[in-house]
Amino acid sequence: MSDDRPTAPPIVHERRTLLHGAAALAGLALAPATTLPAFAQRPLPKVPYVTTPQDIVDRMLSMAQVGRDDVVYDLGCGDGRIVISAARRYGARGVGIDLDPERIREANANARSAGVQDRVRFRQADLFKTDFSPATVVMLYLLFEVNLQLMPQLWRQLRVGARVVSHDFHMGAQWPPERIVRVRDKTLYAWTITEELKQEVAQARGTQP
Repeated sequence: MSDDRPTAPPIVHERRTLLHGAAALAGLALAPATTLPAFAQRPLPKVPYVTTPQDIVDRMLSMAQVGRDDVVYDLGCGDGRIVISAARRYGARGVGIDLDPERIREANANARSAGVQDRVRFRQADLFKTDFSPATVVMLYLLFEVNLQLMPQLWRQLRVGARVVSHDFHMGAQWPPERIVRVRDKTLYAWTITEELKQEVAQARGTQP
């Protein structure tokens, strides 16, 4: 059973979770819009490859309200199933990004098997050196610390109206999710890039020396 009621972001103690407690989240809530607390600036842990069950993929796409006109980016795409599903089910275009060349090869083979190779692309790349600005939807299944460091990049690059959905890991108190959905032992979080957020980021950058 799922719970679609919007709630405050919980402290999630689940598989792969690397939260640092309420004190760290409190510090994040007080941080300027484009900065992160010291713990989030440490070297990042390696994100393990864990596949997303297909029913969770389908629910993430539904939460993001993916349609034919969308460009779906999956950051840490693994075998490519999220963008492949977006293309096959909704006719969307998709881009998957992963550091592992074996995952990129697998994703390309899966796209050919699904007959959507003309609508999806997969790139071996560093997420922190990637331009996400073409995306209308961004999908995440990373780690809490990785989400925190990606958050300012998402705020800067994504256009107003872009949607972000994360599997199992939220963004802390600085960016509370608009929706939290629970499916079995999984938790999904959803956000939208708003005009107010873009203005806040622009103002914060304008006041920095």
